[in-house]
Amino acid sequence: MIHNEKEQTPNPDTKAASRPDQIRDLEQRLASGSTGTARFRPVSKRMAWLFITKSAYLVKRATDVIASFIVLILLLPIFAIVAILIKATDGGSVLFWQSRVGKHGREFPFPKFRSMVANAEQLKDKLIEQNQHGDVRTFKMKRDPRVTWIGRIIRKLSIDELPQFWCVLNGQMSLVGPRPPVPREVALYTVADRRRLDVTPGLTCIWQVSGRGDIPFPEQVQLDVKYIESQSFCLDIKLLFMTVPAVLLGKGAY
Repeated sequence: MIHNEKEQTPNPDTKAASRPDQIRDLEQRLASGSTGTARFRPVSKRMAWLFITKSAYLVKRATDVIASFIVLILLLPIFAIVAILIKATDGGSVLFWQSRVGKHGREFPFPKFRSMVANAEQLKDKLIEQNQHGDVRTFKMKRDPRVTWIGRIIRKLSIDELPQFWCVLNGQMSLVGPRPPVPREVALYTVADRRRLDVTPGLTCIWQVSGRGDIPFPEQVQLDVKYIESQSFCLDIKLLFMTVPAVLLGKGAY
């Protein structure tokens, strides 16, 4: 069969005329974010955010490890003197081990130089009515009869807290962060109070340098949340420097 129709060929003028339309179409696709490059932008932002947060964690952890290792080595003579004095006072154990609650509610063993009589925990229930905070979630008493003579000295200077550098070294605590509570306190927390468990607990925090035991519990939570929402390496360094005069003055330490 013979076809009389001539094979149609593209008109050069028509092809040329369609180019502006193609350019406009490409511009619209770029503006609407429909290209593959635009689709990858959220992924790139997530990767950048993960890189920044991971880097911040690594810097904080490296600082914790190096600083705690150096402090533990340098303070060995003080540890030895304090241990001898505690042992000579009543012949009891040098360290007091307690279960504390860390990040996301995980419990860990928490050491302190023993500053109280051996049966201090049993006597606590008899003294609960004399709680200075007036809040069942925490217990503070300025003239606690359970504290020994050497205990008052090491508490005033926060020497009783020094063994916790071991917790910093092994990653259960950090140099800066909300102070770790005891399980019986956490059991009484509200949902808002539990916000302070979102990060690794620390040796010092905002309320520790702002009055320590004189700060009521609700305000402690507010200050801890403030730290969690604005934490940074610079803030940690600032709080560490503020801890030195707070310890030397001993305000709120009892």
